[in-house]
Amino acid sequence: MTASLHITTGHPHPALAALRGYLDEVTRALGIGLESCTVDHDTPVSAYIALDERLPGYPGRDVALLWDEVHGWSAAIETHSGEDLIVIRYLGGPTVTPAAAAVARFVTALREDDHRVGRLDPPALRAAGDLAELEALLRTGRAR
Repeated sequence: MTASLHITTGHPHPALAALRGYLDEVTRALGIGLESCTVDHDTPVSAYIALDERLPGYPGRDVALLWDEVHGWSAAIETHSGEDLIVIRYLGGPTVTPAAAAVARFVTALREDDHRVGRLDPPALRAAGDLAELEALLRTGRAR
């Protein structure tokens, strides 16, 4: 189920509050707000952050940051046909929950077309589905 950060079902996702806190940190570091985010509560848990900019080499294409509990952060461009997003780079690293400053540096590198930051292949940073572990990572597992 894809939804905004506010769940109306009465049955909140176990890691939602921690994910909201993490996304709040990341969006503040990027100079945007949570209104730019959506969350998918299915497994793997994932999030989408719309960025209000274009990247070198992709004129006329909207850009988004994607996060999921297996691969961590990636950058993607929108297609003109409404199909799936095209992932262009993954942040990588030791955790799916890097510090907000590291995510902001990733976005800066994308803007500057700096290919030394990130990677092209999707890292497998953890297995999906353990919601208690995910909640703990989102609350305390971030590198500072």
